[in-house]
Amino acid sequence: MAVTPLWNGKDLTGWHGQRHESPYKLAAMSPEARAKLRAEDDATMQAHWRVENGELVNDGEGAYLTTDEAFGDAEFWLEYKTVALADSGIYLRGCPQVQIWDSTEAGGKWKIGADKGSGGLWNNEQHERFPPVLADQPFGQWNSLRIRQIGERTWVTLNGKVTVDGVRMENYWDRKLPLPSSGPLQLQTHGGEIRFRNLTVQRFDSCAARAVLSSHENQGFESLFDGKSLAGWQGDLDSYEVVDSAIGCKAGKGGNLFTTGVYGDFIARLEFRLPAGGNNGLAIRYPGQGDPAYAGLEVQVLDDSAAKYATLKEWQFNGSVYGLVASHRGYLRPVGEPNYEVVTVRGSHITVELNGTRILDADLAGLTSHLGDKHIGKDRKDGHFGFCGHGDAVQFGMIQIKKL
Repeated sequence: MAVTPLWNGKDLTGWHGQRHESPYKLAAMSPEARAKLRAEDDATMQAHWRVENGELVNDGEGAYLTTDEAFGDAEFWLEYKTVALADSGIYLRGCPQVQIWDSTEAGGKWKIGADKGSGGLWNNEQHERFPPVLADQPFGQWNSLRIRQIGERTWVTLNGKVTVDGVRMENYWDRKLPLPSSGPLQLQTHGGEIRFRNLTVQRFDSCAARAVLSSHENQGFESLFDGKSLAGWQGDLDSYEVVDSAIGCKAGKGGNLFTTGVYGDFIARLEFRLPAGGNNGLAIRYPGQGDPAYAGLEVQVLDDSAAKYATLKEWQFNGSVYGLVASHRGYLRPVGEPNYEVVTVRGSHITVELNGTRILDADLAGLTSHLGDKHIGKDRKDGHFGFCGHGDAVQFGMIQIKKL
């Protein structure tokens, strides 16, 4: 969790040139084609970027300065100074962008929102894109920018004023997909000179990331677990135990553990840890009898990186609603680390956010279950919340719920 320099202050070591290009397109290129493109971009980087008095300076042209290193959950600090008519931004995980531009009327871009100022997620379409406050310094003065990103949730502070507050940053390159789990930071520029200095980064581990996420939109939740006993729970109590302030399914045991309370529409949030190959599930609107995946709904909790699960159906992987709809993969923490998940159920609509990234967003109304007529509970309106044991030592902690 240490703050470390993002730039050495002397030269362009650790950075390369990269034009505005989709990371998916780059990944699909042959190594030869990718190397050729990189060489071209490095050449324009060298031509248009320079180091001057401890500052990174760009003349308004050329490839964007791009970190060699990829970042996931992290917080960045930097200062920038620009000129009239310049247009720039900070690409996060290779995606545009935290906006930097000329916010004056003379800049000519008020019609597309420049009057709102810099520091917003200008490329968003479905979520908030403009800052709520104008925070730019006058030309010739340094601006201080702080960017925190955990999953796809993004916070930005410009000159001490909050311009983005936990907003989802959309995947510009493919809006059907969540933001990539990691990628480079890029300093975009065009239209005029811009200078950067004092660039640093602080990486977040899983615990620090969860602390930030759980403090966001934190009102109205009740705890379902006292941290020391199974009070308030029923079902296969002998198959579960309290271990290290978490509810754990005993290895080799199965069965369903569920709340005494009944919930219709709700937001549930919790931590879970998976052993290698671990398998469990979240019981949603469970009537208290039968298999939750059939009698209600089950949201998969699964180490889907395990080789033994390679041939599962898409709707069986982690975060999927079993039998109904598949989630996006690639957002689990490494095995053994805590994952933070938020599940929201409103009527037939369900979303699953894993470690700050929405991996499932689906309306189940009218969907035909892959489980066939046996899936008798897919349209239930309420039921218990709980866990679906499958013999693995999966642990759940910080279990909270809010009725909607």
